[in-house]
Amino acid sequence: MQHLGILAHSAEGAALCFRAFCQEGSAELGPYEHPDVTLDCVSMARSMPAWEAGDHHTIRHTLSGSVARLARAGADFFVCPDNTAHLALGLPGAELPLPGLHIAEVVAERAARDGRRRVGVLGTAYTMDGPLYRDALGRRGITAEVPAEADRRTVHGIIFGELVHGVFTGAARREYVRVIERLAARGCDAVALVCTEIPLLVTPEVSPLPALDSTRLLARAAFETAVGRRAAPVWRGGPAGR
Repeated sequence: MQHLGILAHSAEGAALCFRAFCQEGSAELGPYEHPDVTLDCVSMARSMPAWEAGDHHTIRHTLSGSVARLARAGADFFVCPDNTAHLALGLPGAELPLPGLHIAEVVAERAARDGRRRVGVLGTAYTMDGPLYRDALGRRGITAEVPAEADRRTVHGIIFGELVHGVFTGAARREYVRVIERLAARGCDAVALVCTEIPLLVTPEVSPLPALDSTRLLARAAFETAVGRRAAPVWRGGPAGR
């Protein structure tokens, strides 16, 4: 089995990915069993000024250092359970020290496999306004829809004001359900939960649309890679799918 490295950016999403990966092992390999996994986390505070300034190159440099530490720890490949971070990781530049699974490609693959045609995208403003999911879904003939501007502000504000701090309230859940209902009314046949904390708030039981849980889909893909059921990744940063 291969050794997984988890490049953490936000603590809650990384913790969910780590737990889901280990649970995949216990479910399929036996009690207490899972492939080796190492998690590395540079605090998000180090990158927030650069996010706010739109300086993705500085963020890429910081995250690349984290990947290098995972490589030194013996990881064979990495995942980053933070969708927004892929805007920085996807910039042209020096190859990352390890190959990795690209979270948007994993989600888009599942959307295509499920036969989705129009997918609502919920995440940070950086992710919703950026090309990440428009491109990944578009390469598979799927339209990406984002909420209206006011709803995007609401979704983004709850992520940074609550979710990344481990705060999950009924009021926030109702707001997200309302936004998803509006996406359904616009013809979406699924919603991609592409901030890795959102699945902790919006469960399949409450979502008005079938949900593509980016965190657990990534954890599953990582497990399949680690046990040899999925081809080893070749992406080392830069634009995906090219």
